[in-house]
Amino acid sequence: MGLGSDMYRQQILDHYKNPRNKGKIPDPDFTHIGENPSCGDRVEININLSEDEETIEQVAFSGDGCAISQAAASMLSKELRGMTLSELEEMGTDDITEMLGVEISPMRIKCAVLARQVAQDGAAIYQGELDADTPTNV
Repeated sequence: MGLGSDMYRQQILDHYKNPRNKGKIPDPDFTHIGENPSCGDRVEININLSEDEETIEQVAFSGDGCAISQAAASMLSKELRGMTLSELEEMGTDDITEMLGVEISPMRIKCAVLARQVAQDGAAIYQGELDADTPTNV
């Protein structure tokens, strides 16, 4: 691993120690909670949509867990602003690992994608595509 990967590692630590958009949105359009039982990570995502009810206007997250899960939630909270629910639905694991900028081991991939899965499931529940009682566990 070269100098570039060290930069991304520092970015992950920065987002873990100084998370962006951490907290809760009062009266969000939708909120959802998920966890990674194998690691103990937990993330709650709150989202407000613009008037078109498709474009993500505001994102906040809360939770606790390892550096990767919390940094990924922080980074994702920045990425989602301005994105549509359709674009969120299309996000895959590669999008998250690219956002993190470092290779994620198979043991830690669930940590990295937890926030994305929580946001996707929350959007699916909001749109009536998923039952509200469906838990998000990665």
